[in-house]
Amino acid sequence: MNAEIEKHIQLSINEDIGSGDHSALASIPRNAESSAELIIKENGVLSGVEIAKTVFHLIDSKLEFQQLLKDGTPISKGEIAFRISGSSQSILRGERLALNYMQRMSGIATTTKLYVDKITGLKSKILDTRKTTPGMRKFEKMAVLHGGGLNHRFGLYDMIMLKDNHIDYAGGIDKAMNATENYLKANNLNLKVEVEARDLNEVQQILTNGKADRIMFDNFNYADTKTGIGMVGERMKTESSGGITLDTIRGYAECGVDFISVGALTHQIQSLDMSLKAI
Repeated sequence: MNAEIEKHIQLSINEDIGSGDHSALASIPRNAESSAELIIKENGVLSGVEIAKTVFHLIDSKLEFQQLLKDGTPISKGEIAFRISGSSQSILRGERLALNYMQRMSGIATTTKLYVDKITGLKSKILDTRKTTPGMRKFEKMAVLHGGGLNHRFGLYDMIMLKDNHIDYAGGIDKAMNATENYLKANNLNLKVEVEARDLNEVQQILTNGKADRIMFDNFNYADTKTGIGMVGERMKTESSGGITLDTIRGYAECGVDFISVGALTHQIQSLDMSLKAI
């Protein structure tokens, strides 16, 4: 498991346990051993089982974790994702945290799969955004992958995205794009550049400048999206974004856009129902 992810999990363990799990310490003998299983209570897509395994391993490396289902697997109510055996106190210390990760991640994976399925057979790819829970981005973007989507930029450091405020603050599209080219050269950076267009006039300005890899059509309707794609041709990749829902996403994909970014994949999520039960 990635060291940064393990560090996050360990911090979460420390946050939860604090000075000790006094409920378990008070009621259960130190040497008591038992088993439990993770029961799926709602249909969806599984995500986070590998994270749960790490949670229990960091809490007590002697616990035996039997993984029965893989991340990215379609799941149905009543299925068992894993079984855990060993110290009863250790199992209880890891229970809530493992569920917190798995329920949210599985909710994201399930939602992502709904969007992916809506555009089956078309070339468009579903992307996430930076609209993630602070501190949880790695986990949430991992869940998007489990649901069949793709990750957009991870943060502010791995791609240039010139949005409306960048353009306005810079004094216009040309100034923003030219300054970006100079910045990348001066700092010897090799980053993809995406520029947001608010209308077809801005699409033309971006194409005339030419110093970008992708154009984002922000809150375009279907007709303008089709026109924009015709203007761009093969010169740059295209992305639709802004208020796109399950009801409207196929229409944008049918326009021929390369990517569709959906903030709702990570910021409007209902966790998937599951529970850890003693056996």
